[in-house]
Amino acid sequence: MTKIDPPLIYEIECNEKAVKKFKEDLNHESNYKRKIILNYPTVYLYNYKKSKYYEVYVGETSDIIRRITQHFYKSRRGKNDWQEVLKKQSVKMIIMGHNHFNKSLTLDIEHRLMLYLSAVENVERIYNRRGNSQNEYYTSDELNLVFSKIWKQLGTHNPELFPLESIITDSALFKASPFHKLTEEQYEAKREILSKVQIALKSNIKGQVIFVSGEAGTGKTVLNSSLFYELSTYQEHSDIGKINSYLLVNHEQQLTVYKQIAEKLDLYKGNKEIVSKPTQFINKQSAHNPVDVVLIDEAHLLWTQGKQSYRGNNQLKDIMERAKVVIVMFDKKQILRTEQYWEAQMIEQLESQAKSNNSYIELKSQLRINAGSDTIKWIRNFIDEQKINNIPYDKNGYEITIFDTPKQLHKEIKAKSKNTEAGLSRLIATFDWEYIDKTPPRFKKYWEVVIDNWKLPWNLQIQPKKEDRKKNKKLAWAEQKHTIEEVGSTFTIQGFDLNYAGVILGPSVKYRNGKVVFDPSCSKNKKAIQNRTLSDGSKQNFADMLLRNEINVLLTRGVNGLYIYAQDKELREALQNAKY
Repeated sequence: MTKIDPPLIYEIECNEKAVKKFKEDLNHESNYKRKIILNYPTVYLYNYKKSKYYEVYVGETSDIIRRITQHFYKSRRGKNDWQEVLKKQSVKMIIMGHNHFNKSLTLDIEHRLMLYLSAVENVERIYNRRGNSQNEYYTSDELNLVFSKIWKQLGTHNPELFPLESIITDSALFKASPFHKLTEEQYEAKREILSKVQIALKSNIKGQVIFVSGEAGTGKTVLNSSLFYELSTYQEHSDIGKINSYLLVNHEQQLTVYKQIAEKLDLYKGNKEIVSKPTQFINKQSAHNPVDVVLIDEAHLLWTQGKQSYRGNNQLKDIMERAKVVIVMFDKKQILRTEQYWEAQMIEQLESQAKSNNSYIELKSQLRINAGSDTIKWIRNFIDEQKINNIPYDKNGYEITIFDTPKQLHKEIKAKSKNTEAGLSRLIATFDWEYIDKTPPRFKKYWEVVIDNWKLPWNLQIQPKKEDRKKNKKLAWAEQKHTIEEVGSTFTIQGFDLNYAGVILGPSVKYRNGKVVFDPSCSKNKKAIQNRTLSDGSKQNFADMLLRNEINVLLTRGVNGLYIYAQDKELREALQNAKY
């Protein structure tokens, strides 16, 4: 293995006196250090703190002295440009050098810094949002190690701005960031979609659909985020002029994440409604003045019947009336409620239309579950075929563990959560216990998951400590510290992942005659078990499919491990007997 030396990191005040002193001090450094900083490419980071939050600017250059001079003395876009901000604030500059730096590696380090900083709680705004992720090059295999050394050393300078890597990589903001390096499949999909958007917008016809299909964990959210960032940031490079783009999602916590990304990357430009729920967009946007592009994450959560403030019959159709191009990220195996149920012919018609227009894209690679193909096949067989095969030994180290009691399961998940290397871990369960949002239960403090003499609060019941309340408004359920003492449901965890998922299969999931079966009478998810009125006026029940989708969401959350407790005795015994 190639030996990786420590990086060279300098921090200076951003003013004429400090810059002059930095140049003078370099003359007294060793020949090696002068060469690394003056002759090699470098990465730099400006930052200033206003009250609690930082604003940062990330860049790279082959001539750091010339770049400092350019930034400090020139302004490309007038008084609101970042260079002008430098002259008015107490700004610090961090310069990073390394003896393995070349142009491609510094571009990747710059890109990775933006990825990490976009997930730092105390960073309010990031400037210079170029997408500089590189393909393979001579030293590309050194990126992770070199970056980790840089980030760790930066953390010794300022742990508030550069917290532990594990804190960053566990955050929902990090996982949804547009700065992730895309896989070849994602990159090709993105390139194809952007090309189709430009062609579609030139036709000036509304309601054109680009259909992206992919099961849980295939990277739909990252692709969606990357597309939204690209359409919002690089509009000036389009030969069709400015593109106005909107991002919609029907999931409260995922919406919070996207809003934070838009805020940090300064994408709002005075219009905070570019990230919203579908109903808000439909109610405020006129069909007579359609927007250019709407991206819909978790499109399977769109409603296909009226509910609350939505008075239409199909949210997707209403959105298509209000946009020229609609990009949908769809997984029919994650539909969880009757009002989200898509009649088979409706899905087939949409997919067929997209395919005939050459606007259908399928993501197939499993990116979330860090497991071998046999393990993924075991999980898919449990969900799709409702069969329990022998649990395979996983060479990647992915753990599937079966527990005898929920208490043992909770204890192990808490232990994993405390281990910084194991990372974010939580309990989640099938919706088999009473819960009414924002309505306290009678004669009890919390809605609870109760199994024999064991119980825990259920779904955002515990109030955080006073000092954490403001912070928690920006965090997903699983990221809030106190939720280790709660059980989450599909509605709190859908769209997110956990390093270790502790899944409680409640009484609605049973094992009979060699097969996993579902018992709607034991489910408390009324939105899944009630009848649905179809477009032809007939009523039909889809509980079996929706309850299967529920366990699909739960069993595909774990990145490194899946821990299971089954309340049904026969199911628990079948799982115990399947252990390798």
